[in-house]
Amino acid sequence: MRLSIDVMLDYFVDDTAEVLLQIEVAAMGDQRLEQQDLRIYCDNPLRAMAGEEGIGQRTWARASGSFQAEYRAIVAIDRAFVDLSALPATAMGDLPAEAIPYLLPSRYCESDHFEGFVQSEFAGLEGGALAIAIGEWVRGNLTYASGSSSGVTTAMMTFADRRGVCRDYAHLLVTLARAGGIPARCVSAYAPGVDPPDFHAVAELWLAGGWHLIDATGMAKCGEIARVAVGRDATDIAFMTVFGTATMYRQVVKVTRLDDTSRNGDAD
Repeated sequence: MRLSIDVMLDYFVDDTAEVLLQIEVAAMGDQRLEQQDLRIYCDNPLRAMAGEEGIGQRTWARASGSFQAEYRAIVAIDRAFVDLSALPATAMGDLPAEAIPYLLPSRYCESDHFEGFVQSEFAGLEGGALAIAIGEWVRGNLTYASGSSSGVTTAMMTFADRRGVCRDYAHLLVTLARAGGIPARCVSAYAPGVDPPDFHAVAELWLAGGWHLIDATGMAKCGEIARVAVGRDATDIAFMTVFGTATMYRQVVKVTRLDDTSRNGDAD
């Protein structure tokens, strides 16, 4: 699967603020960058650094007034299908160091408050079977509603409201997985078919010695997801963090399958 990605950000930054961008597709074993071009229009030098877990790249910019960024890429995804239901559980004591932080509660994923719920709702399930059941529960019990949450919405709030956007679905899936003893992290990504078209958020769970993608919204197929960044929750994977205040004029995210004519459109 090959995807064409086209992003345009047009913001106005009040006064002067530091801006941290994470919009470049990560170069990884199962997703290969064939082309990419990032252009950031501002008057100050840029500084790039690696993202969480060394996955992807963050770019610092000092902005004042008009701030625009354009990103284009072609990525080839070669990700084999894995039957998660066949994957066994991993004992916590056998987890590698990289997975352990993703067992713990975080700002938006209060997994320590959901252990009783997971034990009751998913009694007898573990490993991949538990992961699938949690994903199906989140998809079946939440309603996707644009504008129904904000930057302060946590998994517990989403659980109570039973609605949200992709980041809320990812937060709740990650939270329930951690509460069930499965390391889970949030992933920012690009994928075709996302409606409304925008930056997308999914989950990645540690099962049988590796990370496996799950989109609780059901909008993106695992073989068509291009990872941008990974982290504990939205704090780590936000596409744009402004250390100050900014106003969005326009934001466009287009993701096209190069083997057909399906396309995402503007995210106004």
